[in-house]
Amino acid sequence: MLTSVETDVLRILGDPLRWQIVNLLAKETLCTTHLVEETGAKQTNLSNHLKVLRDAGLVETEPCGRFTYYRLRPEALAALSGRFALLAESARTAAEKKRACP
Repeated sequence: MLTSVETDVLRILGDPLRWQIVNLLAKETLCTTHLVEETGAKQTNLSNHLKVLRDAGLVETEPCGRFTYYRLRPEALAALSGRFALLAESARTAAEKKRACP
């Protein structure tokens, strides 16, 4: 079973713009200006989504002059991936088990 924290992360990643941000950050560390160019979203909208991703522990920041760069925290994604791997293994085992019909 997924914990409530993990289900919150899934909900967060379910937003199309946040999913796009995560995919962009999976390729390279970017600042808000880069993300505006890549997504076409407004800076304020992006900042709000980045705050949600930071608060969820998926993204970390690095100040660079007057800019803030964002990068994914791979360990956070790996932990979620591990939970899915456990669910998949459980599903494989469950496929072999079947309760008798009443």
